[in-house]
Amino acid sequence: MDLEIKDKLFIVCGATSGLGKGVADALLKDGAKVIAVARDNKKLNDLSNEFPGQVEELKGDITQPDTIQQLFKKLGNRYLNGILVNAGGPPAKSFLETELTDWDDAYLKILKWKVNLTKIFLPIFQKQKYGRFVFIESESVKQPIRNLVLSTSLRSAVLGFVKTLSQEVSGTGITLNILAPGFHDTPAAQRLFVKRAEIEGISVEDAKRSYESEIPVNRMGDTSEFGMLGAWLLSPHSGYITGQTITVDGGSVKGMFG
Repeated sequence: MDLEIKDKLFIVCGATSGLGKGVADALLKDGAKVIAVARDNKKLNDLSNEFPGQVEELKGDITQPDTIQQLFKKLGNRYLNGILVNAGGPPAKSFLETELTDWDDAYLKILKWKVNLTKIFLPIFQKQKYGRFVFIESESVKQPIRNLVLSTSLRSAVLGFVKTLSQEVSGTGITLNILAPGFHDTPAAQRLFVKRAEIEGISVEDAKRSYESEIPVNRMGDTSEFGMLGAWLLSPHSGYITGQTITVDGGSVKGMFG
């Protein structure tokens, strides 16, 4: 399928690892241009070398205001087609293990920076009368996952503001959607494998297999599969979808509206 994104410009946050890399790869393979934001210089260079002439690098922590401002300046007056809003999550903890400082930190790392980024880039899309926001959150917003109380709580707040904003800007050519991934074979999932291994006194590999056995399709998700869906949501073809939270979890969420 031709996504009609050749030579079109996108921003991908967390572009060099995990699910963000999956989406970046899908965009680039379809001929798009990408401003790739990540903290690892070597991985940014590797991505640029893999797709010569298609990648602009920005090294920094996207959850920090300075990096968001650098990104805004890097874009300049160019036409922007879409943004993948994505960064790592907080540590795996139960509610009883958390301190108030954990909640403050989770607010900064999960919610505040996304509000800031959206407020800065939304006027660009409004001026263009076109734009795509795609947020990567977690299946835990539909069905809580043990030891992810910080992630579940703050990501649910992201759903609230994205859904509300999607209605405020509906009919303007701007869409906002959320991808809620289940377990994929990524570094981010590793923290849960380690946590279960500690709790149950098993190896990390056994903990991973335990998680896999709970997924109806009997395997972890693949980042390339996820990436294709993310790229499609960022493309012109997704214009009739907005304000949605789409679960990508191998059937793990049991609810009727999962």
